Amino acid sequence: MTHTALTKAFLFTLLFLTSSIVHGAKQERPNIIIILVDDMGFSDIGCYGSEIETPNLDSLAANGVRFTKFYNSGRCCPTRASLMTGLQPHQVGIGHMTEPPNQPLEMDGPYQGFLNDQCLTIAQVLKSTGYHTLMTGKWHLGYADRANWPMQRGFERFYGGITGAFNYFKPGGDRVISEGNQEIQTPNNWYATDAFTDKGIEYISEARATNDNPFFLYLAFNSPHWPLNAKWEDYLKYRGKYKAGWQELSDRRFEKQKQLGLFDSSVKQAPLQAPRWETLTPEQHDRLDAIQAAYAGCIDNIDQNVGKLVTYLKKSGQLDNTLIFFLSDNGACQEGGILGRGDEAMVRNPPLETVDGVRQGLAWANASNTPFRLFKHFVHEGGACTPLIAHWPKGIPVKRNGSFARQHAYLPDFMATCIELSGAVYPDTLPKLVGKSLMPALKSPRKPVHTEALYWEHEGNAALRLGDYKLVREYEKPWELYDLSNDRTELINLAASKQQQTSALIRQWESWAKDTGVAFPERFNMYRYLREKQNNK
Repeated sequence: MTHTALTKAFLFTLLFLTSSIVHGAKQERPNIIIILVDDMGFSDIGCYGSEIETPNLDSLAANGVRFTKFYNSGRCCPTRASLMTGLQPHQVGIGHMTEPPNQPLEMDGPYQGFLNDQCLTIAQVLKSTGYHTLMTGKWHLGYADRANWPMQRGFERFYGGITGAFNYFKPGGDRVISEGNQEIQTPNNWYATDAFTDKGIEYISEARATNDNPFFLYLAFNSPHWPLNAKWEDYLKYRGKYKAGWQELSDRRFEKQKQLGLFDSSVKQAPLQAPRWETLTPEQHDRLDAIQAAYAGCIDNIDQNVGKLVTYLKKSGQLDNTLIFFLSDNGACQEGGILGRGDEAMVRNPPLETVDGVRQGLAWANASNTPFRLFKHFVHEGGACTPLIAHWPKGIPVKRNGSFARQHAYLPDFMATCIELSGAVYPDTLPKLVGKSLMPALKSPRKPVHTEALYWEHEGNAALRLGDYKLVREYEKPWELYDLSNDRTELINLAASKQQQTSALIRQWESWAKDTGVAFPERFNMYRYLREKQNNK
């Protein structure tokens, strides 16, 4: 059955099955907003330890729940694939990345580079129960075949970029902005983060004028992904604040994290993989301060726009029954060399219609992921564990406000959560969903979300988490084993001392990998091939 035929059959059946839910209880079902940011580290917002001004996100956290062990897929495309479908990225055709514009990957199956016919998106499922389905921002789930654009995968309205990275001020070339199915030219004084928020508010307002059915908004900012196109005024707020370097920044953030209650005194800060600040020249210090100020400015602007959206929801009487999730697609991004790229001149006069520009670089990215090891691409905690804030006044008990959800959870859980809240029925003709509803963690600090194993793989970087034990490796390196109950930052490798347990977990991961279609890098040079073929997202 083709994707179109499958979708039509599913929608017809689901509309019949859930018509009583839609008509009988639509007022009780919440609006759902998922705000996804791009390449932001664990410690980069105030309520997770940052010095960056994020009062609006901090307010959502103070009146909602913060997760401390929420996992992504380590990279942009697989994260989006898993979030949108409730499945592993390999199951839906994005085991590595999507094809760049006009550059087919020439792969198939789990690595074809676009969503396959064996999945449905959250938008398709929610739309079948009467939800308005709206999206603004970065899609990055398939470019070449328009059958895999947002409007063809369940969204009624779409405004944003189909590809990966694009310019915040003036997208151009083959990385432009589309509305619906049409590529458009952006006006003067356009800025991506502002535009995506404004268009999202516009779409919500127009949907409310149609009927009072609930809405689903997927607001996928491209910020703070490179190029770090900070607004000049946002950049100036932070210029000069990072001249003490990454170690000092990481130390301050870790102390704040402990004060906030994110970590107790037993947690140790992972050492930074960065040169000592004092070995660099004053000129390098100044340039690096400018880079981190640009990064901070981008995050500050995200928060401003979250505030704009929340203000609209409050004034329109929708905030109390809107479930807002805020998360990042992976840890901070080391792409750009150890010391990053760009300087103040590039912030002041950014190249337009290109993805050239300022990049944070490995050393600052490592500090952004405080207190964890590694960064984007990897599935150690620094790459795969990022913030998740949930805010829903009508649905989250008041006693949970400002508290932490210390249960471990991951991206496929969003589909299961949306199904529970909408009353939808997922077809048993498709692969079984791997996620579980997040509602237990929102309601109680003790109810687990997962008791079964969770699995990851990206570019040969791989992991399995079962309870408090995490099996993890870097590509072409030996497996490591950590007990996260007393080693949250993966510093004490137990693989040698617990050989039997390590071997059993390796066999378990390999069985999952075989069933899921993961290409074993020990047998294939797939990742080298893909890296050579695709230099940028």
